[in-house]
Amino acid sequence: MGLNIVLVEPEIPQNTGNIARTCSATGSKLHIVRPMGFFIDDKKMKRAGLDYWNEVEVIFHDSLESFLEKYDRALMFYISTKGTICYTDIRYPEECFLLFGKETAGLPKWLIEQNYERTLRIPMKEESRSLNLSNSAAILTYEYYRQKGFNYLK
Repeated sequence: MGLNIVLVEPEIPQNTGNIARTCSATGSKLHIVRPMGFFIDDKKMKRAGLDYWNEVEVIFHDSLESFLEKYDRALMFYISTKGTICYTDIRYPEECFLLFGKETAGLPKWLIEQNYERTLRIPMKEESRSLNLSNSAAILTYEYYRQKGFNYLK
């Protein structure tokens, strides 16, 4: 049960390390979908996650397709600048998956098109391209727990 953060083909080790730290602080599960743009033992990623890696449940998936097949019945939300639904305008269920795309391209276009009604956006100025991946993951993670009264964090 609870929150699952899914990184689809992450490219920057520091972002993944920071997200692992957020998952550690909140008890969220971290899913990493390969291929990644770095090795899991990358010193920059370890430094960003500090000593929190042993406190995070990390689940690796060989591809996006294998991840989607494994969790085909799970409720998923897709985080993208192309979404029209504000991340605060929905009620998160007890268990859900928040999918974030790679830093340079976001989630695949086909995935967004097939799931547009569950594609969420973080509001920002129109001329802004995007927020940092680890910041976006933290914003959504804490909105989930805020809606739960932060009870999962006790």
